[in-house]
Amino acid sequence: MVQFDAGFRETLADLFAWRRDVRRFRDDPVDETLLRRCLDLAALSPSVGNSQPWRFVRVTDPARRAAVTGSFERCNEAAATGYAAERRDAYIRLKLAGLRDAPVHLAVFCDEATEAGLGLGRATMPEMLRYSVVGAVQTFWLAARAHGLGVGWVSILEPETVCTVLDVPCAWHLVAYLCVGFPVEEHADPELVRHGWQDRIPGGADLVER
Repeated sequence: MVQFDAGFRETLADLFAWRRDVRRFRDDPVDETLLRRCLDLAALSPSVGNSQPWRFVRVTDPARRAAVTGSFERCNEAAATGYAAERRDAYIRLKLAGLRDAPVHLAVFCDEATEAGLGLGRATMPEMLRYSVVGAVQTFWLAARAHGLGVGWVSILEPETVCTVLDVPCAWHLVAYLCVGFPVEEHADPELVRHGWQDRIPGGADLVER
């Protein structure tokens, strides 16, 4: 059995603490071997019934990228109208995506028609397929951070538009759209904290006993 020492555990804690949602990217290209390494590590993630339902799509076509960016801009403008006065102004000042800057775009889907796993573990909770994909996204994110890459998760999008633009099977459900590249800057604190949107809630994870 593999043993992990105290030094490794401290480094792992640093990795968790320094994982950031990156919106500002350098234009340096990402080495294909490095990207593949991070994707291979993501494939080690746990999945319900060992179904491995994650499907990563690299978006390279400029027209498709532009269509996704257009979706973000529409949704972002609409979201701003949902806030009042000062909060709306604060929202508009935030940079919420690095779509125009990131050298790599990855759309991550859940294949809800997969036969892998033979349905084990998801008869009563079918959403476990999507949760499995979220686990793969987190693993990819941490692997990328460990190699000096930044990742930004863009959720201000029209999922149907992204599926149509990327021409994916109808059984694929969009879980994440990721911007990947080398970050312009490094910060220990999340950007939304730094720009006054939302402070960290003090303490660790809540534990409720029943």
